[in-house]
Order: sequence, then structure tokens, then C-alpha cells
Amino acid sequence: MKKTLLTTAILASFAAPAFAEVAIDRTDDIEQIKIIGTKTDSRATAGSSAVIDEEQMRIEVPSDINQLMKTIPGVYVREEDGQGLRPNIGIRAATAGRVSKVTLLEDGVMVAPAPYSNPAAYYFPTTFRMSSIEVLKGAPLLRYGPQTTGGVLNLVTTPVPEQFGGQVLTEFGENSSRDIHAHVGGTKGQWGFLLETVQRSSDGFKDIDRSSRDAGFDIEDYVAKLKWTGDRQSLLAKVQYSEEISNETYLGLTDSDFEKDENRRYGLSEIDQMDNSHKGYSLNYAFEASDNLTLNILGYYNDFARNWFKLDGGNAYVNAANNGDEDALAILHGAMDETGLNYKNNNRAYESKGIEANAQFTLANHTLELGARDHSDEMDRFQPVSVYDQVNGSLVFQNTVMPTGSNNRLEGADALSVWLTDEWRVSDALMVNVALRYEDVESYRYQFADTARSELDSARSNDSSEWLPGASFTYDVNDNWQVLAGVHKGFSPLGGGAKENQEPETSTNYEAGVRYNQGALFVEAVGFYSDFNDTTQQCSIANPCDNGAESGNYVLGESVVRGLEFQASNTFEAGSFLIPVDVTYTYTKGEISEDNLNNLDGDELADIPQNTFSMRVALDNQNGWINYIVAKYADEMCVSTGCNRTDSQFDRTESVFVTDFVSRYEMNNNMAVYFKVENLFDQQQIVARSPHGARPNKPQTASFGVEYTF
Repeated sequence: MKKTLLTTAILASFAAPAFAEVAIDRTDDIEQIKIIGTKTDSRATAGSSAVIDEEQMRIEVPSDINQLMKTIPGVYVREEDGQGLRPNIGIRAATAGRVSKVTLLEDGVMVAPAPYSNPAAYYFPTTFRMSSIEVLKGAPLLRYGPQTTGGVLNLVTTPVPEQFGGQVLTEFGENSSRDIHAHVGGTKGQWGFLLETVQRSSDGFKDIDRSSRDAGFDIEDYVAKLKWTGDRQSLLAKVQYSEEISNETYLGLTDSDFEKDENRRYGLSEIDQMDNSHKGYSLNYAFEASDNLTLNILGYYNDFARNWFKLDGGNAYVNAANNGDEDALAILHGAMDETGLNYKNNNRAYESKGIEANAQFTLANHTLELGARDHSDEMDRFQPVSVYDQVNGSLVFQNTVMPTGSNNRLEGADALSVWLTDEWRVSDALMVNVALRYEDVESYRYQFADTARSELDSARSNDSSEWLPGASFTYDVNDNWQVLAGVHKGFSPLGGGAKENQEPETSTNYEAGVRYNQGALFVEAVGFYSDFNDTTQQCSIANPCDNGAESGNYVLGESVVRGLEFQASNTFEAGSFLIPVDVTYTYTKGEISEDNLNNLDGDELADIPQNTFSMRVALDNQNGWINYIVAKYADEMCVSTGCNRTDSQFDRTESVFVTDFVSRYEMNNNMAVYFKVENLFDQQQIVARSPHGARPNKPQTASFGVEYTF
């Protein structure tokens, strides 16, 4: 898409940190751009929302984003590697595969590798360095995008300290795991800085047949921030770099082998390895033009490169073995030789860049925002295939096949987004929020017939635009009761594989609920309903579409997702102990709503558990010692649409119930120690069958940590 100079002028005339309900204390905290703010703020928004605050992050010391997401109502997780390296997170009607249907942000900046053309989150920010996590659902999410059906997930990083200081956290655990999180920074006069790193390593919890190679990972992550604050204005520069090497595979297990040893890995996957690096740059300027007008501008650039070298087509052996093919099982076990095994260099480079502009101003009882974003992203796929034979249980290299066609292609998108929001205080009791968003997306794909890219194999493009209106309100019935409701149009871009006449996924989304708040007691129940005109799947090897496609898009047809979210929290007292309790529950029903060529009315959608539940209970002696239990349950899920019409166990995952335990002791004002056991009762189930076979959650794992603050 070629933008005119007029577009650039529009963007430059405003200025935008990434959010509408930006929880910024004027210009002092632009490095922590929040969409909600505090946990208290989340319980008053005109849309259901949740905040995992700094206290919960500090106590749980989470390294796996999946485990945090399980404590938020309306959020679904499909685990894959058991360690949270490649999360699959869905929100309400937005499916879980690679977080591709959720708007993923870090401090307000889109961090999916290519949010419009290839949104699958093969890169996910390191959870260890986050200070809080925010999830926003309902009509207010129209302020963000591009994914505007289910929700927004914003990861809030460590802030620049007001005084010089820092922290070093070191954790050691089973499987030779080691985690270090260290940061130092401070503010003097107009200048502030932060230097931060996370270093993670583990041997993993799986054992590879006939191999001394571990199934673990090594991760390095570095962040630097420099902030200047002047008279009514501020500027923040942020630089991030990370790299990961993980011996991860797409190859799972047959059900019979899973039953014998959940943590086994076949020797065919011995040489599989992910190697990636990510660079992120952003520059954020804020100007308080007057008491009623704030202008912001945010420029960003992300570069992500990855090569996941792994067995291609392993699902054929697993599926055949599950259906009784003894030869396929023998090949998986290394007991039978096999020729022509393809190991693909899933080598891709991503680039994402843009500029956002926003003006926030107050007019009488209205707080309005007007902004725009000019964005472009691209994915370059060049994937040679190495051919191996399995001989006497060992892999023997044969030759390399250079890529053509779908393994040698460029995909990209250019997008212009414009938004207008109004938070209208109608009365002391009634708050109305209205939003209007416009998305104009042009995407393309070029497949090449030769490695020099001098000859095209095929080409396709798509141009789509949508107006997305929404409205919501909260009404305070009295000091304790509040009602909320909203409706908005949702949108999901098709991606770089879209053909000319394809229409993007759109939906009409409703929610309504009640809140009760009295002292420490909070209760919320929200019903939601999403009606899709054309439910669309993004196809990949990790998440094949229902038609078997591993690239492009697949349209399921009309569908409906409806459900109920419930959460409650209270703090009880028992002598000198405080006992905070938090409970969440979600019921969801997602199904095809009209017969079509591929599906029937009533076919259940994939990756949506009908029931999820969590409970967090703490025992705090108010003298530095706190014990913390987190219990999480999720129903089985369909692997593909329509599993409710079959009796095959291979069409479903298994329900899973996991309990984690943390005991933390504050030795003094500067030092704390903690002991943590994940999956306390060692409950492992088949939590995923994609990609390529049965996959377990993490087994019982103990770790010990020391936190020193200065």
C-alpha cells in the first residue's frame, strides 16, 4: 500500500502512545503504557478486563505466561512444549493458535512478528521481565487492534525507578534449570535509565530416545531504557534484544506411548532445534499541551529472525501408528529403517514497523481520543530441506533440497488504522464509551520458482477495509452494585496468504454483566455472545486448518461463541493471618451456526474448553511469610471442528487439573527467599495434539529462588 504525504502529515500532527485509556501520570511513566491501569481500575471499566498486578507477579515469579493466563476468566490456553516458549492463547471467540487472533502488545507496541500478514506469535516476550499483565475485552478494545474480536493482551515491563536501585533474582530448579532476572536504574533530575537482563537455561523435562542431547533451552534477553522529562513533555527510548536456542520439536507421541511415558521423545526428533533472535526499538514522545490536551507520538521497529530446524511430516507416522500401523510405530521407535526423512529449515525473517499518533483531550464531560497508525510488516520465508535416512536407529544425512514455491516466498501487509473514542460521563452513575475504528489493509504474497527469485511461481494479493463501531456503558445502581454492557464489531485481517476475493473475518460481539463491590469482596459475572459471518482459520504447520492446509486461510462459515465469565475475590482473617482468595470460572460454547459445504450446524469449534476454573489462595502471616496455592482446571478441547460428532479419542485433548505451590519469606527489607513447586500433584494429561501427536503439560517441578533488592 502506498501512502500519500497527506497520511504522513496526519500522523505527525497528532502523537500517540499506544493506548486510549492510557494510565499515564502525565509524562512521568511513558515507559509503562497501560491499557487499564490497576486491578481496581479493571473492576470499573466499561468492558470486562483483568490485571495481573506486580504483587501477584512478585509472589508467583512466573516464567510461563500460560500459567498466568489460566487465572483470567474468558482466556483459553493450549499448551505445547510445557514450558511456555510458544504460547497458544485465545480470548473468548478468538482461537488460541499462536496468539494469532489476539492483539499482543508490549508497553503498547505490537510485538507479534508481523501483526497483519503473519500474526502467529513465534516470538513471545520473556515473562520473567514483566511487571504486570493486562487483558481487555469488550467494546473498549476497539481502541487497539488489529485483532478486535476477543481481546487485547498487554505486557507491561519493568519501569525506570524513581531512585537509583535495582534487583537481582536467581532461581535454580530441577532439570538443571537456572533463571536470572537483574535490573538497575534510577532517575536524577530530568534523566532516567534502566538496564535489564534475563538469563534462562534448562535441560527440559523430556528424554530423547537413544540420545544424550537434552530437550531444554537457553534464552538471553536484554533491555535498555533512557527517559528524559522536561516541562510538560517527555521522551523515552527503549531498545530490546533477545535470542533463544531451544531443542524443541513438533513431533509428539502416539497415545499408547504417551500412556507409558508422557515425557518421552522419539529419536526422530533428536536434531530438531529452534534458533531465533529478536530486536525491538521504540521512541515515545509525550507533550502536555494544556491541562485538557495531551499529544503523543510513538515510533517502533521490530525485527525477528528464526530457523526452526525440525522433522517435516512426522504427523503421518503418529497418525498411522495410532490407527494400528506397526511399521509406522517401529519407525518412530527407531526399530525399523526409513529413507527420505525431510528435516526442514523453517527459516523466516520478519519485519514490523510503524508510527502511531494520538491526541487526547477533555471537553466538558467528554474525554476524547483521535489517533492513527501507519504500519507495514513483512515475512521472508526461505526454507531448504535436509534429507536424512534412519539407519539402525541413527539419522544419516543424505542431501539438501533448495526451496521453491511455498518454501520460498515473501508475504507482507500495509495497514492504515484510524480511531476515535469518547468517554462520556453522562451523570455520576452513568458512564458511556463509544468507539469507531477504521482498518485498511493491503496484503500480498509472492512465491518463487527458483532460489535466485528471478521467476515467480505464483502471486496473490488482497485489499480490505472495515469500519468497526462499538459502544459500552457502566451504570452504578448504588454504592455496591454496577451493571455493564456493550456491543462492537470485531475484525481479524486475513494475512499475507489471502486471495483477491476473500473477505476478512468479522463478528458482532455482545457482553453484559453485573459487579458487586463491598470492602475486600468483589464479584463479577459477565455473559458474552459473538456472532461470526465468516469464521476464518489461519493455517500453519503448528496449527493446521480443518481442511489440512498448513498455509493460507480456511473459512469455516457462520458460527456463534457464547459463554459466561465469573470471578470473585475476598480476604478473610484467621487470627494474625490474612487469607486472600480469588476464584474464576468460564463457561463457553462455540459452534458452527449454519450448515455449509464443510461443516454442519452444531459442530463444536476447536481449541475452546467448555469449562475452565482457577482458585488462588494465600496464607499471609503479615510478618514477611506468605504461602500461596494456585489450582487450575480446563476441560478437554476439540482438535478440529466437529469433534462432537465423532467417538475418536484422537479428536480431543484431555481435561487437566494442576496445582502450584509457592512459599515466600521476606528475610529483611532487601532480601527474600522462596520455594516453588509447579504441578504439585504431578498430574500430566494430553493437553494438545497439535502439532503432530499427543503432548503433555509440565510434570511436577521444584525450584528455589533468592531475590535481592537494593
